[in-house]
Amino acid sequence: MPNSYKLLNGRTIAADIRKEVASDVEALKKEGWPVKLVSISIGDAEASALYVRNQQKAAEKTGIAFEARHYHEDIGRDELLGIIQGLNTDPRVSGIIMQRPTPEHLTARRLQRTIHPLKDVEGMHPSNIGDIVYNDLKMGPCTAVAAVELLKSTGVNLEGLEVTVIGHSAIVGKPIAFLLMAQGATVTVCHHETRNIAMHSRSADAVFVAVGKPGLVTGNMLKPGAVLIDIGINQIDTADGPKVVGDAEFESCAEVAGWITPVPGGVGPVTVATLLRNSVTAARLQRDHYASEFATRTSA
Repeated sequence: MPNSYKLLNGRTIAADIRKEVASDVEALKKEGWPVKLVSISIGDAEASALYVRNQQKAAEKTGIAFEARHYHEDIGRDELLGIIQGLNTDPRVSGIIMQRPTPEHLTARRLQRTIHPLKDVEGMHPSNIGDIVYNDLKMGPCTAVAAVELLKSTGVNLEGLEVTVIGHSAIVGKPIAFLLMAQGATVTVCHHETRNIAMHSRSADAVFVAVGKPGLVTGNMLKPGAVLIDIGINQIDTADGPKVVGDAEFESCAEVAGWITPVPGGVGPVTVATLLRNSVTAARLQRDHYASEFATRTSA
């Protein structure tokens, strides 16, 4: 395989973001606004345990306090919504993370809507996602923002760039499309009803794929020199045991792509770093909100 592609190392980009976050966290502490995250897990703790540990480790390395809370799967909806509302009004809490999966009687979407937009560090509240449409990004969905960050790191000019996004989920595919359109890119979004995905991907300067299907994108579906951002995370069985792969067939795509993300080590680390950066943004927004409210009441 010719070594013509450049690997988009997410770990390197994430390290740069974390360094900036650590500096911002220290500055906020000096202002009397320490940053703190609260993680909420419900039911099967093992399902999200790895994500929680990774988030906690990354947060604490940057000086962000992290509290992991776990609730039994039969917790009532009203009780949990009350807990979230309590965290919303607690000035000591900068951000709330809702771990997935959640029990059937507690839909993640309903819980995410309950988290106050200023504490929605995952960027999944309808208000925060809606801000992307108006090009007023504050805290966008972490994975979508991370994926676009990786594209920007290549140095390509986004104005007029032809982009194909494969996958149109509300928290990844669609936000990526709107983020890129705000930068002047021309975006095509493919989904399960698209008749010929390859026709669209072959004409694109950059391809994003987030479907959850191993090997969906192959080298013959790419324009030579295109940027490939693989957001998929899938576990497959191989002769050497379980292996984590993306939605793209790395070997064949690497023969054609100009830039390509590895899985793991691509979008994942930048997603966690984006969560931390959102946490700083959340703390600043809350600081300004409280300052505004206090000043208003004092002057009145």
